[in-house]
Amino acid sequence: MSEVEKTPGQKANLRKGWTTGTCATAAARAAYEALLSGKFPADVTITLPGGTQPSFALALEDLGAGFARAGVIKDAGDDPDVTHGALVIARVSDGPPGSGVTFRAGEGIGTVTRAGLPLPPGEPAINPVPRRMIKAAIEEIARLYDATGDVMVEISIPGGEDIAKRTLNARLGIVGGLSILGTSGIVVPYSCAAWIDTIHRGIDVAGAAGLDHVAGSTGSASEAAIKTLHGLPDIALIEMGDFAGGMLKYLRTHPIPKVTIAGGFAKMTKLGQGLLDLHSKRGEVDLSWLASCCADTGADEDFAARVKTAQSAGEVLELARAEDFDIAAPVAKAAWRTAAKPLHGSGIMLEIAVFDRAGNLLARTPFLPVH
Repeated sequence: MSEVEKTPGQKANLRKGWTTGTCATAAARAAYEALLSGKFPADVTITLPGGTQPSFALALEDLGAGFARAGVIKDAGDDPDVTHGALVIARVSDGPPGSGVTFRAGEGIGTVTRAGLPLPPGEPAINPVPRRMIKAAIEEIARLYDATGDVMVEISIPGGEDIAKRTLNARLGIVGGLSILGTSGIVVPYSCAAWIDTIHRGIDVAGAAGLDHVAGSTGSASEAAIKTLHGLPDIALIEMGDFAGGMLKYLRTHPIPKVTIAGGFAKMTKLGQGLLDLHSKRGEVDLSWLASCCADTGADEDFAARVKTAQSAGEVLELARAEDFDIAAPVAKAAWRTAAKPLHGSGIMLEIAVFDRAGNLLARTPFLPVH
């Protein structure tokens, strides 16, 4: 359920931000205090799971008969988060005696429709950790004012339904808007954690739906190509990006019978070299390795030498096409061996598919069991 928009790559000296869960918690606390006292705090301080206590200014204050609304502007720091700048609103109203804190999805907040996510179908997409944070904040205010803490908390993000179209929520079965997210309460710029969490949730949803085949892809071209090749539904498509290891390691403990890893020639070359993180910052295409692949599969010395001095994996592919030499097949086999290691002992049937930038299939291993 990540709302990170771009492929992450760790950068230094970037400003951290706050999750939607943190903003919702601050808004809910302020709204409940206003409901009980008749006035909003000048700023609101909350406690995050790790003990940090940030303070927030309110961007919206609205007090009416039996309810209060407060809003906080989401600041994602220097992270390319699609919810940066969004207004996160909490509307707090009295609930039935003994009900505790209950939650409702307001404007722009999605509803869970598929099994396999941390919340059951029918629930508003306010994740478990933000729910605990909001409950703890409500309980603290209740103690201060000797109140029951029996409230309905409705979270909304104006425009959230449109923003959600830029996320993977719909594929995961979250319809109608965004998710209220966060485990630490803090957004770390370009962190891989949100992306990998989305990969895991995609596998969980596919497993809960009873699918026997999922495909992880490194990009949109390979995703579209593997979808067509196997006739897969969208729910079976995992936007793996560079995190092949993050997907494969999770599959070992949450197995799906058949798994395809699909990607472009350069990314699959790096997988063949032994890399499980395919981001350029973690490692480049090793042209010497590619030259050895060519030599081992029958290329002459002159061709292998040209491969070794090529400018890129793309140039190697063009050289191979000009010579009618199948370089993609040994790359696919090597990538299978690398991908099989995190799945060791799982019995999963694993396939590698290599595509060019236009989505044309270059090479494909058979489905083979990982023992």
